[in-house]
Amino acid sequence: MAKNPFPKARVKTVTVGGVRFGGGALALIAGPCVIESRTMALDLAARLAALARREKIPLVFKASYDKANRTSIGAFRGPGLAKGLEILAEIKAKHRVPILVDVHQVGEVAAAAEVADILQLPAFLCRQTDLVVALGESGRVVNIKKGQFLAPWDVRHVIDKVVSTGNRRILLTERGASFGYNNLVADMRSLLVMRQFGYPVVFDATHSVQLPGGRESGTGGDGRWAPYLSRAAVAAGCDGLFWETHRNPAQAQSDRDNALPLAALAPLWRQCRRIHELV
Repeated sequence: MAKNPFPKARVKTVTVGGVRFGGGALALIAGPCVIESRTMALDLAARLAALARREKIPLVFKASYDKANRTSIGAFRGPGLAKGLEILAEIKAKHRVPILVDVHQVGEVAAAAEVADILQLPAFLCRQTDLVVALGESGRVVNIKKGQFLAPWDVRHVIDKVVSTGNRRILLTERGASFGYNNLVADMRSLLVMRQFGYPVVFDATHSVQLPGGRESGTGGDGRWAPYLSRAAVAAGCDGLFWETHRNPAQAQSDRDNALPLAALAPLWRQCRRIHELV
């Protein structure tokens, strides 16, 4: 038999709130792009938690308190730091799920770390050294989202910045690469490249189908492709999936074109889990 040209990397296992990334596990990060209201976030979290129990999904709940990187000055950003973290703390206490939130400013890291189990480094900010170091110093798991402009092998420099703080609790997330104007392409090779650094790799299917700035005053996308890319990423050997979801994506106040309908999650997860077991 021919030697495997892409031997599976020895990946550190990162465990947060009972959810394991790496070590042969497949985990799911899911939730709305942004907290639209307390009622909306609590309702969606309850439905996701129930789905996770029913389907035995290792779930991390994701939602943003502030979307600081919107295309338009008039776009909805969320409830803000204090109110948003209050809502996320309520979700965490009620449903006992780990929480992931993205942080855009150094001054928000300490407050976010008091609530969230995973602090996410936004793709657009992945080279902001002060922010990267502050996230590492928080002691929380740091989810590095690879910038759309970054080659997968260059993620090692971002990793080094986090590791310089003594924090090795790191996830790496692929979310597509810039492909001309207003378009992204998901290169499955990047999952293999980043996995060689020894940290669990997550595939963000819903952001990978974005069309940045593709609308006249906002970001577009095509969520129809997300299930196909999810299955391909699991077949390639990723350690987790990242799905933004909404009960009615057409009414979502952020990422409406690429979010997965909540009703689609269970069958898609079953497919991905079977592929993962086969691989």
